[in-house]
Amino acid sequence: MLRFAEKTITVTIDTAACETCATKACVDACAVFSRGILRLREGLPSVGHLTADEVARRGTECLACEHACRTRGNAALSIEVPVEGLDDYLAAQRRAPAPQPAGRGEVSDGDPD
Repeated sequence: MLRFAEKTITVTIDTAACETCATKACVDACAVFSRGILRLREGLPSVGHLTADEVARRGTECLACEHACRTRGNAALSIEVPVEGLDDYLAAQRRAPAPQPAGRGEVSDGDPD
């Protein structure tokens, strides 16, 4: 398992799933759409050539690695993006009554009376 932090996101890669990945699409996407912080090391994605500070500084948080892994790889990579206040918002939505649909099937002749 590989886990590293960029400025505001955390990337987790299930390297066991990467062992059978034929494309290594995450590494290619990182090279094309970001600054190439992901590189292959012994056939697996790695940021081991950089310090944690370098990863945080150089990471662009473009999310391309996750998209590429899901669409062309083994879906082994996930990105956590914390959104301040999201948990409170979702909890409030769960407590709120469900909206009722507007009256369907009512026919109006256009006369308000």
